[in-house]
Amino acid sequence: MTGTATTAAPASTEALEVSDLTKLFPVRTPLLRRTVGHVRAVDGASLTVRTAETVGLVGESGSGKSTLGRMALRLIEPTAGSVVLAGRELGELSAAEMRTQRRHGQMIFQDPYSSLDPRASIADNVGEPLRTQFGLPRAERDRRVVELLETVRLNRSHLRRYPHEFSGGQLQRIALARALAVRPRIIIADEPVSSLDVSTQAQMLQLLEEFKREYEIAYLFISHDLSVVRHISDQIAVMYLGQIVERGDNDAVTTQPAHPYTEALLSAVPVPDPVVQRSRRRIVLTGDLPNPADTPKGCRFHTRCPYVMEMCREIDPEPYVTPAGTEVRCHLHTSGPELAGRSVLELAKQ
Repeated sequence: MTGTATTAAPASTEALEVSDLTKLFPVRTPLLRRTVGHVRAVDGASLTVRTAETVGLVGESGSGKSTLGRMALRLIEPTAGSVVLAGRELGELSAAEMRTQRRHGQMIFQDPYSSLDPRASIADNVGEPLRTQFGLPRAERDRRVVELLETVRLNRSHLRRYPHEFSGGQLQRIALARALAVRPRIIIADEPVSSLDVSTQAQMLQLLEEFKREYEIAYLFISHDLSVVRHISDQIAVMYLGQIVERGDNDAVTTQPAHPYTEALLSAVPVPDPVVQRSRRRIVLTGDLPNPADTPKGCRFHTRCPYVMEMCREIDPEPYVTPAGTEVRCHLHTSGPELAGRSVLELAKQ
């Protein structure tokens, strides 16, 4: 990509650093609107996304993934914690500074039909950040938009068309083109392929991988589907009820799961080989995700954990770094020296 919009971002290894991020949403009574409690949507989450790296953030609906992603770009103000985007702490920036800094972090939303302005042409939808960030005139914007559309496998004929004229897969590629327009350091992709069919998903994932290599873009890839996350990610963070319960290198997390929740998610991922699939141990979690306005005492996963111990019901586990280099919040690893650092699959045999 060429032109004014290719101005280089500040050089640093980390595209995004999230530290102890917390978000509380007030629970109010219907009539008097008195605050009677809080939903702990995100509770002390930390992660780092480095340049040209994809970090997959995975968990069930309601675990706080999307809230964390929006706070990472200050689309939602955090209750506590810090976000450093391309070397600058977002909480210290004014509104004007934030508008400038936001070009380094862009977002792709789950629903492509609602993320684009239905009354604006594709030229205007994709060209808007070029106007607001760089002040490009119409002719130059249109030239750049054509380049961006071609980058995502669309063409000039789509320039004057409107969102309702495209399929979901095409719209998601248009949303990707808009995100790429300002050459961001990181793109936060919130369930970007969940509404697409399998073949269209593969095309979108291939584009993301291609742009990561070519433009050294980082991704925070948010999904409930661990099979997709495992395919695209360099690092994986597993989120449950507002906490990141396990994080680390893709291979370590997926081959040596250290948290029972990660183990359960992996057991649900289908395997192409029917013989292997039949022989696999399927873990079915009982019960629903607890109410985030009334989180369980102790470990948040203990109400559904097949390996629950008495201490799990009373004490919230501290993060523990396993020999494989992953970080996990689970008492199975700290309840005795003979258990420390072993995978859940090994611990289950004890």
